[in-house]
Amino acid sequence: MTGTVALHLPTPHGETTPLLGTQASFPRSNTSQGRHRRQKSTSSSESSASSFNSGDVDFIARRDIEDGVLPETAVLGRTLGWKSAYILIISRVIGSGIFATPGAIVSSVGSIGLSLTLWVAGAIISWFGLAVGLEYGCMLPRSGGDKVYLEFTYRHPRFLASTIVAVHAVLLGFTASNCIVFGEYILFALGKHPSEHRVEVRTLAVTLMTLITIIHGCFLRTGIFIQNLLGWIKVGLILFMTLASAVVVLAGYRPTAPTEPTRLLPSWDAIWEGSVWNWGIISTALFKVFYSYSGLQNVNNVLNEVRDPVKTLRSAAPTALFTTCLLYFLVNVAYFLIVPLNEIKKSGELIAALFFQRLLGETTGRIFLPLAVAISAAGNVMVVTFSLARLNQEIARQGLLPCGHLWSSSRPFGAPLGALLVHYVPSVVVICVPAKNIYSFILDVEGYPGQFFVLATSLGLIWLRKTRPDLNRPYKAFLSAVWARIALSLAMIAAPFIPTVGESHRDHLFRASYALVGISVLVFAVLYWSVLAVILPRLGRYRLDEATEVLQDGTVITKLIHIPRGENE
Repeated sequence: MTGTVALHLPTPHGETTPLLGTQASFPRSNTSQGRHRRQKSTSSSESSASSFNSGDVDFIARRDIEDGVLPETAVLGRTLGWKSAYILIISRVIGSGIFATPGAIVSSVGSIGLSLTLWVAGAIISWFGLAVGLEYGCMLPRSGGDKVYLEFTYRHPRFLASTIVAVHAVLLGFTASNCIVFGEYILFALGKHPSEHRVEVRTLAVTLMTLITIIHGCFLRTGIFIQNLLGWIKVGLILFMTLASAVVVLAGYRPTAPTEPTRLLPSWDAIWEGSVWNWGIISTALFKVFYSYSGLQNVNNVLNEVRDPVKTLRSAAPTALFTTCLLYFLVNVAYFLIVPLNEIKKSGELIAALFFQRLLGETTGRIFLPLAVAISAAGNVMVVTFSLARLNQEIARQGLLPCGHLWSSSRPFGAPLGALLVHYVPSVVVICVPAKNIYSFILDVEGYPGQFFVLATSLGLIWLRKTRPDLNRPYKAFLSAVWARIALSLAMIAAPFIPTVGESHRDHLFRASYALVGISVLVFAVLYWSVLAVILPRLGRYRLDEATEVLQDGTVITKLIHIPRGENE
Protein backbone atom coordinates (compact mmCIF):
# COMPACT_ATOMS: atom_id res chain seq x y z
CA MET A 1 0.00 0.00 0.00
CA THR A 2 1.26 3.45 -0.71
CA GLY A 3 1.29 6.07 1.95
CA THR A 4 -0.31 9.48 2.34
CA VAL A 5 0.49 13.08 1.71
CA ALA A 6 0.73 16.35 3.55
CA LEU A 7 -2.12 18.52 2.41
CA HIS A 8 -4.24 21.08 4.22
CA LEU A 9 -7.14 22.91 2.67
CA PRO A 10 -9.14 25.82 4.10
CA THR A 11 -12.59 24.98 5.46
CA PRO A 12 -15.67 27.19 5.12
CA HIS A 13 -14.97 28.43 8.66
CA GLY A 14 -11.49 29.60 7.84
CA GLU A 15 -9.73 26.69 9.52
CA THR A 16 -7.40 24.24 7.83
CA THR A 17 -8.33 20.61 7.70
CA PRO A 18 -5.97 17.76 6.83
CA LEU A 19 -6.94 16.52 3.40
CA LEU A 20 -4.83 13.42 3.70
CA GLY A 21 -3.29 12.60 7.04
CA THR A 22 0.45 13.11 7.51
CA GLN A 23 3.10 12.82 10.12
CA ALA A 24 2.68 16.50 10.83
CA SER A 25 -1.09 16.31 11.05
CA PHE A 26 -1.51 13.33 13.35
CA PRO A 27 0.59 11.76 16.14
CA ARG A 28 2.08 8.44 15.20
CA SER A 29 1.25 6.97 18.60
CA ASN A 30 3.55 4.04 19.45
CA THR A 31 5.29 4.25 16.11
CA SER A 32 6.80 7.65 16.89
CA GLN A 33 8.52 6.59 20.12
CA GLY A 34 11.55 4.88 18.71
CA ARG A 35 9.93 1.46 18.70
CA HIS A 36 8.63 1.90 15.18
CA ARG A 37 10.45 -0.40 12.81
CA ARG A 38 10.03 1.86 9.80
CA GLN A 39 10.59 0.26 6.46
CA LYS A 40 11.95 2.38 3.66
CA SER A 41 9.50 2.53 0.81
CA THR A 42 10.72 1.00 -2.40
CA SER A 43 9.03 3.77 -4.30
CA SER A 44 10.68 6.88 -5.56
CA SER A 45 8.00 9.04 -3.99
CA GLU A 46 10.38 11.21 -1.98
CA SER A 47 12.61 11.92 -4.94
CA SER A 48 9.66 12.51 -7.23
CA ALA A 49 7.44 14.44 -4.83
CA SER A 50 4.78 16.61 -6.34
CA SER A 51 4.12 20.21 -5.42
CA PHE A 52 0.65 21.66 -5.09
CA ASN A 53 -0.02 25.37 -4.99
CA SER A 54 -3.20 26.84 -3.51
CA GLY A 55 -3.08 30.57 -2.93
CA ASP A 56 0.04 31.46 -1.01
CA VAL A 57 0.56 28.00 0.48
CA ASP A 58 2.77 25.31 -1.02
CA PHE A 59 1.89 21.69 -0.45
CA ILE A 60 4.37 18.84 -0.78
CA ALA A 61 2.89 15.46 -1.62
CA ARG A 62 4.88 12.53 -0.26
CA ARG A 63 3.63 8.97 -0.10
CA ASP A 64 5.11 6.26 2.10
CA ILE A 65 3.81 2.80 2.91
CA GLU A 66 4.10 3.29 6.68
CA ASP A 67 1.85 6.35 6.55
CA GLY A 68 -0.95 3.80 6.20
CA VAL A 69 -1.26 3.76 9.99
CA LEU A 70 -2.34 7.41 9.97
CA PRO A 71 -5.87 8.73 9.54
CA GLU A 72 -6.92 10.55 6.39
CA THR A 73 -9.57 13.18 5.81
CA ALA A 74 -11.38 12.96 2.50
CA VAL A 75 -11.58 15.86 0.07
CA LEU A 76 -15.29 15.87 0.83
CA GLY A 77 -14.63 16.37 4.56
CA ARG A 78 -15.86 14.33 7.53
CA THR A 79 -19.60 14.41 6.90
CA LEU A 80 -20.70 11.24 8.75
CA GLY A 81 -21.51 11.21 12.49
CA TRP A 82 -22.44 8.23 14.72
CA LYS A 83 -26.06 8.05 13.55
CA SER A 84 -25.08 8.23 9.89
CA ALA A 85 -22.42 5.54 10.42
CA TYR A 86 -24.92 3.30 12.24
CA ILE A 87 -27.54 3.69 9.51
CA LEU A 88 -24.85 3.19 6.85
CA ILE A 89 -24.29 -0.25 8.37
CA ILE A 90 -27.93 -1.08 9.12
CA SER A 91 -29.16 0.03 5.71
CA ARG A 92 -26.35 -1.95 4.04
CA VAL A 93 -27.05 -5.11 6.02
CA ILE A 94 -30.84 -4.99 5.90
CA GLY A 95 -31.54 -4.99 2.20
CA SER A 96 -33.24 -7.61 0.10
CA GLY A 97 -31.67 -10.52 1.99
CA ILE A 98 -34.18 -10.88 4.81
CA PHE A 99 -37.09 -10.31 2.43
CA ALA A 100 -35.90 -12.62 -0.34
CA THR A 101 -33.52 -15.35 0.94
CA PRO A 102 -35.47 -17.12 3.75
CA GLY A 103 -37.58 -19.02 1.22
CA ALA A 104 -34.52 -20.31 -0.64
CA ILE A 105 -32.78 -21.19 2.63
CA VAL A 106 -35.72 -23.21 3.97
CA SER A 107 -36.12 -24.90 0.61
CA SER A 108 -32.46 -25.99 0.74
CA VAL A 109 -32.15 -27.16 4.36
CA GLY A 110 -35.71 -28.50 4.64
CA SER A 111 -36.80 -27.45 8.15
CA ILE A 112 -37.70 -24.48 10.32
CA GLY A 113 -35.26 -25.42 13.08
CA LEU A 114 -32.21 -25.75 10.84
CA SER A 115 -33.11 -22.53 9.04
CA LEU A 116 -33.36 -20.52 12.28
CA THR A 117 -30.13 -22.14 13.50
CA LEU A 118 -28.32 -20.91 10.40
CA TRP A 119 -29.54 -17.34 10.97
CA VAL A 120 -28.24 -17.36 14.56
CA ALA A 121 -25.01 -19.06 13.52
CA GLY A 122 -24.60 -16.48 10.79
CA ALA A 123 -24.77 -13.69 13.36
CA ILE A 124 -22.15 -15.36 15.57
CA ILE A 125 -19.84 -16.02 12.64
CA SER A 126 -20.39 -12.47 11.39
CA TRP A 127 -19.22 -11.25 14.79
CA PHE A 128 -15.97 -13.16 14.27
CA GLY A 129 -15.46 -11.30 11.03
CA LEU A 130 -16.55 -8.00 12.55
CA ALA A 131 -13.96 -8.37 15.32
CA VAL A 132 -11.22 -8.71 12.70
CA GLY A 133 -12.58 -5.68 10.85
CA LEU A 134 -12.72 -3.66 14.07
CA GLU A 135 -9.09 -4.36 14.95
CA TYR A 136 -7.93 -3.52 11.44
CA GLY A 137 -10.21 -0.47 11.19
CA CYS A 138 -9.10 1.00 14.52
CA MET A 139 -5.46 0.25 13.72
CA LEU A 140 -5.67 1.67 10.17
CA PRO A 141 -8.55 4.21 10.30
CA ARG A 142 -8.66 4.95 6.58
CA SER A 143 -11.12 4.46 3.73
CA GLY A 144 -10.74 1.35 1.63
CA GLY A 145 -11.52 -1.52 4.01
CA ASP A 146 -9.93 -4.81 2.95
CA LYS A 147 -7.91 -3.01 0.29
CA VAL A 148 -6.02 -1.08 2.96
CA TYR A 149 -5.63 -4.09 5.24
CA LEU A 150 -4.36 -6.49 2.60
CA GLU A 151 -1.95 -3.94 1.10
CA PHE A 152 -0.53 -3.10 4.52
CA THR A 153 -0.14 -6.76 5.51
CA TYR A 154 0.98 -8.40 2.25
CA ARG A 155 3.59 -6.06 0.75
CA HIS A 156 5.40 -8.70 -1.30
CA PRO A 157 5.17 -9.48 -4.14
CA ARG A 158 4.81 -5.80 -4.83
CA PHE A 159 1.43 -4.69 -6.24
CA LEU A 160 -0.06 -8.21 -6.01
CA ALA A 161 -2.50 -7.53 -3.14
CA SER A 162 -3.50 -4.22 -4.69
CA THR A 163 -4.15 -5.82 -8.07
CA ILE A 164 -6.27 -8.68 -6.69
CA VAL A 165 -8.42 -6.28 -4.68
CA ALA A 166 -8.77 -3.96 -7.67
CA VAL A 167 -9.82 -6.69 -10.12
CA HIS A 168 -12.24 -8.22 -7.61
CA ALA A 169 -13.80 -4.84 -6.84
CA VAL A 170 -14.24 -3.86 -10.48
CA LEU A 171 -15.50 -7.23 -11.78
CA LEU A 172 -17.52 -8.43 -8.77
CA GLY A 173 -18.16 -5.18 -6.90
CA PHE A 174 -21.53 -4.69 -8.51
CA THR A 175 -24.91 -3.94 -6.99
CA ALA A 176 -27.32 -6.08 -8.95
CA SER A 177 -29.24 -8.40 -6.61
CA ASN A 178 -31.07 -5.68 -4.68
CA CYS A 179 -31.87 -3.83 -7.91
CA ILE A 180 -33.50 -7.01 -9.22
CA VAL A 181 -35.48 -7.49 -6.01
CA PHE A 182 -36.62 -3.86 -6.30
CA GLY A 183 -37.95 -4.51 -9.79
CA GLU A 184 -39.63 -7.80 -8.78
CA TYR A 185 -41.47 -6.30 -5.83
CA ILE A 186 -42.59 -3.25 -7.82
CA LEU A 187 -44.15 -5.54 -10.43
CA PHE A 188 -45.65 -7.78 -7.75
CA ALA A 189 -47.32 -4.73 -6.22
CA LEU A 190 -48.73 -3.87 -9.64
CA GLY A 191 -50.34 -7.30 -9.93
CA LYS A 192 -47.82 -8.80 -12.34
CA HIS A 193 -45.81 -11.96 -11.81
CA PRO A 194 -42.09 -11.07 -12.10
CA SER A 195 -41.13 -14.34 -13.81
CA GLU A 196 -43.40 -13.43 -16.72
CA HIS A 197 -42.06 -9.89 -17.10
CA ARG A 198 -38.28 -10.23 -16.89
CA VAL A 199 -37.61 -7.33 -19.25
CA GLU A 200 -39.68 -5.00 -17.08
CA VAL A 201 -37.86 -6.24 -13.95
CA ARG A 202 -34.49 -5.43 -15.47
CA THR A 203 -35.71 -2.08 -16.81
CA LEU A 204 -36.80 -1.04 -13.32
CA ALA A 205 -33.52 -2.32 -11.86
CA VAL A 206 -31.40 -0.34 -14.34
CA THR A 207 -33.54 2.76 -13.75
CA LEU A 208 -32.96 2.51 -10.00
CA MET A 209 -29.21 2.08 -10.44
CA THR A 210 -29.09 5.07 -12.77
CA LEU A 211 -31.04 7.40 -10.46
CA ILE A 212 -28.93 6.47 -7.42
CA THR A 213 -25.71 7.02 -9.36
CA ILE A 214 -26.91 10.49 -10.38
CA ILE A 215 -27.97 11.39 -6.83
CA HIS A 216 -24.72 10.25 -5.20
CA GLY A 217 -22.61 11.70 -8.01
CA CYS A 218 -24.23 15.12 -8.20
CA PHE A 219 -25.96 15.74 -4.86
CA LEU A 220 -23.74 14.39 -2.06
CA ARG A 221 -25.59 15.60 1.04
CA THR A 222 -29.00 14.87 -0.47
CA GLY A 223 -27.92 11.28 -1.09
CA ILE A 224 -26.72 10.88 2.51
CA PHE A 225 -30.03 12.28 3.83
CA ILE A 226 -32.11 9.95 1.64
CA GLN A 227 -30.14 6.83 2.57
CA ASN A 228 -30.40 7.68 6.28
CA LEU A 229 -34.17 8.14 5.97
CA LEU A 230 -34.61 4.86 4.09
CA GLY A 231 -32.53 3.08 6.73
CA TRP A 232 -34.89 4.08 9.54
CA ILE A 233 -37.89 3.17 7.38
CA LYS A 234 -36.68 -0.42 6.91
CA VAL A 235 -36.03 -0.86 10.65
CA GLY A 236 -39.59 0.31 11.30
CA LEU A 237 -40.87 -2.07 8.61
CA ILE A 238 -39.31 -5.13 10.25
CA LEU A 239 -40.63 -4.13 13.67
CA PHE A 240 -44.09 -3.76 12.15
CA MET A 241 -43.89 -7.21 10.54
CA THR A 242 -42.89 -8.81 13.83
CA LEU A 243 -45.52 -7.11 15.98
CA ALA A 244 -48.30 -7.58 13.42
CA SER A 245 -47.63 -11.32 13.08
CA ALA A 246 -47.60 -11.72 16.86
CA VAL A 247 -50.96 -9.95 17.17
CA VAL A 248 -52.47 -12.07 14.37
CA VAL A 249 -51.35 -15.36 15.93
CA LEU A 250 -52.49 -14.42 19.43
CA ALA A 251 -55.86 -13.26 18.12
CA GLY A 252 -56.29 -16.26 15.83
CA TYR A 253 -57.22 -13.91 12.99
CA ARG A 254 -56.87 -14.95 9.32
CA PRO A 255 -58.06 -12.17 6.97
CA THR A 256 -57.33 -14.09 3.74
CA ALA A 257 -58.27 -17.58 4.87
CA PRO A 258 -60.82 -17.41 7.70
CA THR A 259 -61.64 -21.11 7.43
CA GLU A 260 -58.06 -22.15 8.19
CA PRO A 261 -57.41 -23.16 11.79
CA THR A 262 -55.05 -20.99 13.76
CA ARG A 263 -51.58 -22.52 13.66
CA LEU A 264 -49.96 -22.48 17.06
CA LEU A 265 -46.22 -22.77 17.54
CA PRO A 266 -45.03 -26.20 16.29
CA SER A 267 -43.49 -28.74 18.63
CA TRP A 268 -39.72 -29.16 19.05
CA ASP A 269 -39.66 -32.31 16.92
CA ALA A 270 -41.82 -30.72 14.24
CA ILE A 271 -39.49 -27.80 13.60
CA TRP A 272 -36.62 -30.19 12.75
CA GLU A 273 -38.67 -32.42 10.49
CA GLY A 274 -37.19 -32.69 6.99
CA SER A 275 -33.74 -31.28 7.89
CA VAL A 276 -31.02 -31.86 5.28
CA TRP A 277 -27.70 -32.44 7.10
CA ASN A 278 -25.34 -32.12 4.16
CA TRP A 279 -22.45 -29.69 4.43
CA GLY A 280 -22.47 -28.83 0.72
CA ILE A 281 -26.13 -27.78 0.90
CA ILE A 282 -25.76 -26.10 4.30
CA SER A 283 -22.75 -24.12 3.10
CA THR A 284 -24.69 -22.79 0.11
CA ALA A 285 -27.49 -21.74 2.47
CA LEU A 286 -24.89 -20.12 4.72
CA PHE A 287 -23.64 -18.05 1.80
CA LYS A 288 -27.14 -16.59 1.56
CA VAL A 289 -27.23 -15.97 5.31
CA PHE A 290 -23.82 -14.31 5.17
CA TYR A 291 -25.07 -12.17 2.31
CA SER A 292 -27.95 -11.03 4.52
CA TYR A 293 -25.44 -10.09 7.23
CA SER A 294 -22.86 -8.66 4.84
CA GLY A 295 -22.09 -4.99 5.20
CA LEU A 296 -21.14 -4.90 8.88
CA GLN A 297 -17.78 -3.48 7.77
CA ASN A 298 -19.43 -0.96 5.45
CA VAL A 299 -18.13 2.00 7.46
CA ASN A 300 -14.57 0.67 7.09
CA ASN A 301 -14.77 1.63 3.42
CA VAL A 302 -15.54 5.31 4.19
CA LEU A 303 -13.59 6.07 7.40
CA ASN A 304 -12.02 9.14 5.78
CA GLU A 305 -15.48 10.72 5.92
CA VAL A 306 -16.40 9.65 9.49
CA ARG A 307 -16.01 12.00 12.43
CA ASP A 308 -13.89 10.44 15.22
CA PRO A 309 -13.55 7.25 13.16
CA VAL A 310 -12.06 4.94 15.82
CA LYS A 311 -14.63 5.75 18.52
CA THR A 312 -17.51 5.65 16.05
CA LEU A 313 -16.44 2.34 14.53
CA ARG A 314 -16.01 0.62 17.89
CA SER A 315 -19.56 1.40 19.00
CA ALA A 316 -21.65 1.70 15.84
CA ALA A 317 -20.67 -1.63 14.25
CA PRO A 318 -21.38 -3.95 17.25
CA THR A 319 -24.65 -2.10 17.91
CA ALA A 320 -25.69 -2.63 14.31
CA LEU A 321 -24.85 -6.37 14.48
CA PHE A 322 -26.94 -6.91 17.63
CA THR A 323 -29.84 -4.96 16.15
CA THR A 324 -29.71 -6.92 12.89
CA CYS A 325 -29.51 -10.35 14.56
CA LEU A 326 -32.54 -9.61 16.73
CA LEU A 327 -34.59 -8.24 13.83
CA TYR A 328 -33.68 -11.13 11.52
CA PHE A 329 -34.63 -13.79 14.04
CA LEU A 330 -37.94 -12.11 14.80
CA VAL A 331 -38.91 -11.63 11.16
CA ASN A 332 -38.09 -15.28 10.33
CA VAL A 333 -40.35 -16.40 13.17
CA ALA A 334 -43.01 -14.07 11.76
CA TYR A 335 -42.75 -15.76 8.35
CA PHE A 336 -43.15 -19.22 9.86
CA LEU A 337 -46.15 -18.15 11.94
CA ILE A 338 -48.09 -16.67 9.03
CA VAL A 339 -47.07 -18.53 5.84
CA PRO A 340 -47.34 -22.34 5.58
CA LEU A 341 -44.00 -24.10 5.24
CA ASN A 342 -44.76 -25.61 1.83
CA GLU A 343 -45.59 -22.14 0.45
CA ILE A 344 -42.37 -20.73 1.91
CA LYS A 345 -40.34 -23.40 0.12
CA LYS A 346 -41.96 -22.46 -3.20
CA SER A 347 -41.85 -18.69 -2.66
CA GLY A 348 -38.45 -17.99 -4.24
CA GLU A 349 -37.62 -14.32 -3.62
CA LEU A 350 -41.26 -13.37 -2.88
CA ILE A 351 -41.66 -14.73 0.65
CA ALA A 352 -42.22 -11.25 2.11
CA ALA A 353 -44.89 -10.52 -0.51
CA LEU A 354 -46.76 -13.73 0.43
CA PHE A 355 -46.40 -12.80 4.09
CA PHE A 356 -48.02 -9.40 3.59
CA GLN A 357 -50.72 -10.84 1.36
CA ARG A 358 -51.79 -13.42 3.95
CA LEU A 359 -51.39 -11.01 6.84
CA LEU A 360 -53.24 -7.94 5.59
CA GLY A 361 -55.35 -9.12 2.71
CA GLU A 362 -55.17 -8.98 -1.05
CA THR A 363 -55.21 -5.20 -1.52
CA THR A 364 -52.95 -3.88 1.23
CA GLY A 365 -50.76 -6.95 1.38
CA ARG A 366 -50.17 -7.11 -2.35
CA ILE A 367 -49.68 -3.42 -3.09
CA PHE A 368 -48.55 -1.14 -0.31
CA LEU A 369 -46.23 -3.26 1.81
CA PRO A 370 -44.42 -4.91 -1.14
CA LEU A 371 -43.70 -1.34 -2.19
CA ALA A 372 -42.14 -0.86 1.25
CA VAL A 373 -39.89 -3.87 0.62
CA ALA A 374 -38.92 -2.38 -2.73
CA ILE A 375 -38.03 0.87 -0.96
CA SER A 376 -35.94 -1.13 1.51
CA ALA A 377 -34.03 -2.74 -1.35
CA ALA A 378 -33.53 0.71 -2.90
CA GLY A 379 -32.09 1.97 0.40
CA ASN A 380 -29.63 -0.91 0.39
CA VAL A 381 -28.56 -0.08 -3.16
CA MET A 382 -27.95 3.51 -2.06
CA VAL A 383 -25.57 2.68 0.79
CA VAL A 384 -23.77 -0.07 -1.16
CA THR A 385 -23.24 2.32 -4.05
CA PHE A 386 -22.07 5.01 -1.62
CA SER A 387 -19.43 2.81 0.02
CA LEU A 388 -18.24 0.86 -3.05
CA ALA A 389 -17.73 4.11 -4.94
CA ARG A 390 -15.31 5.17 -2.19
CA LEU A 391 -13.55 1.82 -2.47
CA ASN A 392 -13.25 2.26 -6.24
CA GLN A 393 -11.90 5.76 -5.66
CA GLU A 394 -9.18 4.39 -3.37
CA ILE A 395 -8.32 1.74 -5.96
CA ALA A 396 -8.13 4.39 -8.67
CA ARG A 397 -5.80 6.47 -6.47
CA GLN A 398 -3.47 3.48 -6.38
CA GLY A 399 -2.75 3.83 -10.10
CA LEU A 400 -3.85 0.36 -11.14
CA LEU A 401 -6.85 1.45 -13.23
CA PRO A 402 -6.51 3.05 -16.66
CA CYS A 403 -7.28 6.80 -16.60
CA GLY A 404 -7.00 6.73 -12.82
CA HIS A 405 -7.23 10.52 -12.52
CA LEU A 406 -10.78 10.43 -13.92
CA TRP A 407 -12.01 7.85 -11.41
CA SER A 408 -10.14 9.42 -8.46
CA SER A 409 -11.38 12.97 -8.82
CA SER A 410 -14.31 14.47 -6.93
CA ARG A 411 -15.00 17.00 -9.65
CA PRO A 412 -17.25 18.58 -10.81
CA PHE A 413 -19.92 18.15 -8.09
CA GLY A 414 -17.80 17.49 -5.00
CA ALA A 415 -18.59 13.76 -5.13
CA PRO A 416 -16.78 10.69 -6.57
CA LEU A 417 -18.75 10.65 -9.83
CA GLY A 418 -16.00 8.84 -11.74
CA ALA A 419 -15.78 6.06 -9.14
CA LEU A 420 -19.57 5.79 -9.21
CA LEU A 421 -19.41 5.16 -12.96
CA VAL A 422 -16.84 2.39 -12.41
CA HIS A 423 -19.42 0.77 -10.11
CA TYR A 424 -22.38 1.54 -12.38
CA VAL A 425 -21.22 -0.17 -15.57
CA PRO A 426 -20.67 -3.75 -14.24
CA SER A 427 -23.85 -3.48 -12.15
CA VAL A 428 -25.93 -2.72 -15.24
CA VAL A 429 -24.23 -5.48 -17.23
CA VAL A 430 -25.03 -8.10 -14.56
CA ILE A 431 -28.61 -6.85 -14.19
CA CYS A 432 -29.16 -7.37 -17.91
CA VAL A 433 -27.94 -10.99 -17.93
CA PRO A 434 -30.93 -13.02 -19.24
CA ALA A 435 -30.88 -15.87 -16.70
CA LYS A 436 -33.81 -17.35 -14.77
CA ASN A 437 -32.20 -17.79 -11.35
CA ILE A 438 -29.77 -14.89 -11.63
CA TYR A 439 -30.51 -13.62 -8.09
CA SER A 440 -29.29 -16.72 -6.22
CA PHE A 441 -26.33 -17.12 -8.57
CA ILE A 442 -25.27 -13.49 -7.96
CA LEU A 443 -25.37 -14.03 -4.19
CA ASP A 444 -23.14 -17.10 -4.43
CA VAL A 445 -20.68 -15.53 -6.89
CA GLU A 446 -20.37 -12.43 -4.69
CA GLY A 447 -19.91 -14.48 -1.54
CA TYR A 448 -17.43 -17.17 -2.61
CA PRO A 449 -14.38 -15.07 -3.60
CA GLY A 450 -14.95 -13.01 -0.49
CA GLN A 451 -14.03 -16.05 1.61
CA PHE A 452 -10.47 -15.82 0.26
CA PHE A 453 -10.28 -12.22 1.48
CA VAL A 454 -11.74 -13.30 4.84
CA LEU A 455 -9.02 -15.94 5.10
CA ALA A 456 -6.25 -13.53 4.06
CA THR A 457 -7.26 -10.75 6.48
CA SER A 458 -7.68 -13.19 9.38
CA LEU A 459 -4.28 -14.81 8.83
CA GLY A 460 -2.79 -11.36 8.28
CA LEU A 461 -4.13 -10.13 11.60
CA ILE A 462 -2.36 -12.96 13.45
CA TRP A 463 0.80 -12.29 11.44
CA LEU A 464 0.76 -8.59 12.36
CA ARG A 465 0.26 -9.44 16.04
CA LYS A 466 3.61 -11.25 15.95
CA THR A 467 5.61 -9.07 13.56
CA ARG A 468 4.24 -5.60 14.39
CA PRO A 469 3.49 -5.40 18.13
CA ASP A 470 4.44 -1.70 17.95
CA LEU A 471 1.23 -0.77 16.10
CA ASN A 472 -1.41 0.98 18.17
CA ARG A 473 -4.49 -1.24 18.53
CA PRO A 474 -7.45 0.55 20.16
CA TYR A 475 -9.45 -2.67 19.67
CA LYS A 476 -8.13 -6.24 19.83
CA ALA A 477 -10.09 -9.22 18.54
CA PHE A 478 -10.18 -12.49 20.50
CA LEU A 479 -7.76 -14.87 18.84
CA SER A 480 -10.21 -17.75 19.31
CA ALA A 481 -12.73 -15.83 17.17
CA VAL A 482 -10.07 -15.20 14.53
CA TRP A 483 -9.08 -18.88 14.37
CA ALA A 484 -12.74 -19.91 14.21
CA ARG A 485 -13.19 -17.53 11.29
CA ILE A 486 -10.16 -19.07 9.54
CA ALA A 487 -11.48 -22.62 10.02
CA LEU A 488 -14.91 -21.72 8.71
CA SER A 489 -13.46 -19.91 5.70
CA LEU A 490 -11.47 -22.99 4.73
CA ALA A 491 -14.61 -25.12 5.10
CA MET A 492 -16.65 -22.69 2.99
CA ILE A 493 -13.99 -22.65 0.27
CA ALA A 494 -13.96 -26.46 0.10
CA ALA A 495 -17.72 -26.95 0.44
CA PRO A 496 -18.81 -26.47 -3.21
CA PHE A 497 -16.51 -29.31 -4.29
CA ILE A 498 -17.98 -31.86 -1.85
CA PRO A 499 -20.61 -33.90 -3.74
CA THR A 500 -23.93 -34.77 -2.16
CA VAL A 501 -25.22 -38.32 -1.91
CA GLY A 502 -26.50 -39.56 -5.27
CA GLU A 503 -25.46 -36.40 -7.11
CA SER A 504 -24.28 -36.84 -10.70
CA HIS A 505 -21.05 -35.27 -11.94
CA ARG A 506 -23.01 -32.91 -14.17
CA ASP A 507 -25.27 -31.73 -11.35
CA HIS A 508 -22.27 -31.33 -9.06
CA LEU A 509 -20.44 -29.25 -11.64
CA PHE A 510 -23.52 -27.06 -12.11
CA ARG A 511 -23.88 -26.57 -8.34
CA ALA A 512 -20.19 -25.61 -8.03
CA SER A 513 -20.31 -23.22 -11.00
CA TYR A 514 -20.46 -20.15 -8.77
CA ALA A 515 -17.23 -21.21 -7.08
CA LEU A 516 -15.52 -21.77 -10.43
CA VAL A 517 -16.57 -18.30 -11.57
CA GLY A 518 -15.26 -16.75 -8.35
CA ILE A 519 -11.94 -18.59 -8.58
CA SER A 520 -11.55 -17.62 -12.23
CA VAL A 521 -11.83 -13.94 -11.28
CA LEU A 522 -9.03 -14.32 -8.72
CA VAL A 523 -6.89 -16.25 -11.22
CA PHE A 524 -7.45 -13.49 -13.78
CA ALA A 525 -6.29 -10.95 -11.19
CA VAL A 526 -3.03 -12.86 -10.65
CA LEU A 527 -2.48 -13.14 -14.42
CA TYR A 528 -3.15 -9.42 -14.83
CA TRP A 529 -0.58 -8.67 -12.12
CA SER A 530 1.92 -11.02 -13.76
CA VAL A 531 1.64 -9.20 -17.07
CA LEU A 532 1.64 -5.72 -15.54
CA ALA A 533 4.34 -6.12 -12.89
CA VAL A 534 6.52 -9.01 -14.10
CA ILE A 535 6.36 -9.89 -17.80
CA LEU A 536 6.13 -6.42 -19.39
CA PRO A 537 8.87 -4.89 -17.16
CA ARG A 538 11.21 -7.76 -18.08
CA LEU A 539 10.49 -7.48 -21.79
CA GLY A 540 10.76 -3.69 -21.73
CA ARG A 541 13.79 -3.67 -19.42
CA TYR A 542 12.22 -1.32 -16.89
CA ARG A 543 10.92 -1.50 -13.36
CA LEU A 544 7.67 -0.12 -12.04
CA ASP A 545 7.80 2.68 -9.53
CA GLU A 546 5.36 5.13 -8.01
CA ALA A 547 5.09 8.89 -8.28
CA THR A 548 2.49 11.17 -6.79
CA GLU A 549 0.27 13.66 -8.52
CA VAL A 550 -2.21 16.16 -7.06
CA LEU A 551 -5.44 16.67 -8.97
CA GLN A 552 -7.22 20.01 -9.27
CA ASP A 553 -9.63 19.16 -6.44
CA GLY A 554 -6.73 18.33 -4.10
CA THR A 555 -6.96 14.55 -4.36
CA VAL A 556 -3.54 12.89 -4.33
CA ILE A 557 -3.11 9.89 -6.60
CA THR A 558 -0.30 7.47 -7.40
CA LYS A 559 0.98 7.06 -10.94
CA LEU A 560 2.92 4.00 -12.02
CA ILE A 561 6.02 5.07 -13.91
CA HIS A 562 8.68 3.13 -15.84
CA ILE A 563 12.25 3.40 -14.60
CA PRO A 564 14.81 2.08 -17.16
CA ARG A 565 16.98 -0.71 -15.83
CA GLY A 566 20.73 -0.34 -15.77
CA GLU A 567 23.17 -2.61 -17.55
CA ASN A 568 23.65 -4.80 -14.50
CA GLU A 569 19.99 -5.03 -13.48
